[in-house]
Amino acid sequence: MTVLILTSDEDVTADMVVLRLGEAGVPVVRLDPADLTNGVALSAELTGGSADGHLSVGGRLVSIGALRSVWVRRPGRAAARAARPSDWLTEESTQALYGMLRCAGARWMNHPDAARRARYKPWQLHLARRSGFAVPATLITTYPDAAREFARRFPDLVVKPVSGAHPQEPPRAVPTSRVAPDADFTAVAYGPTLLQQRVAKRADIRLTAVGNRLLAARKPADPDAHPDDVDVRFAPSVSPWLPVEVPSRVAEGVRRYLRGAELAYGAFDFAEDADGVWWFLECNQSGQFGFVELETGQPIARTIANWLAGDEEPGRTYLKEERDMAP
Repeated sequence: MTVLILTSDEDVTADMVVLRLGEAGVPVVRLDPADLTNGVALSAELTGGSADGHLSVGGRLVSIGALRSVWVRRPGRAAARAARPSDWLTEESTQALYGMLRCAGARWMNHPDAARRARYKPWQLHLARRSGFAVPATLITTYPDAAREFARRFPDLVVKPVSGAHPQEPPRAVPTSRVAPDADFTAVAYGPTLLQQRVAKRADIRLTAVGNRLLAARKPADPDAHPDDVDVRFAPSVSPWLPVEVPSRVAEGVRRYLRGAELAYGAFDFAEDADGVWWFLECNQSGQFGFVELETGQPIARTIANWLAGDEEPGRTYLKEERDMAP
């Protein structure tokens, strides 16, 4: 049985998992949907009540029915590198590829429908509250007056994008920034703005969830840092990431969140306050983990490889609707 990894050629984080799968002797096919019709081919036949198909990657054939699992890591836009790319060809290729893979019976990390839904920040925050996490007071609005009233009630705020990275080429990370005390919020009317109560943190937490395995790392905040350095990705680094135990209440919340989101993988970001409370900030359904493994030595890549190989957690990961239809 083969593991299929959908990601770009430049994804060095995926390389770490490919290496572990190779060490375990598990067959792997790596495919970037952007290469469809230009080095990648597909074919499926649906006749007599059965479906059969295969993919060809660099001349190597893999049967859809022989897929053990599919890791949707960071795939490119389907057929983006075709000889004559177009929006129409991208849609046709997306429908064909992912439609075929849905027939495979393989388990997903993560299912495309679940991954798409999990990106919506308002839904994330709603699910986080239902899962029992502490979540900072948040407002998403296009009303300047609503923003001003929110700032009156919560004077210390940060602003962050609703959608994540800016979709330029290459994508640009947009930092979380502190809101100036004299902000007038007039520009809120020109686009949805996410305002959130700032957590006075003593550390950042990155928790990587792979199935039932939870691997958490902690980076202490610099006590001398400027108050505006709120985004750990851009703040000066004075301490490395170090492994940390996951409090039982947080572990229960993470597992409830994963069940509710129907995810097999999630990279959770928390802010730890002076009382030791872990405040939920977000869960990235395809978040990076390589930098954490390199600094902490935590076996994240091996854990993902074991899940993809089927060595842990018998059964498959489906959306609820597919579970209901499964034999």
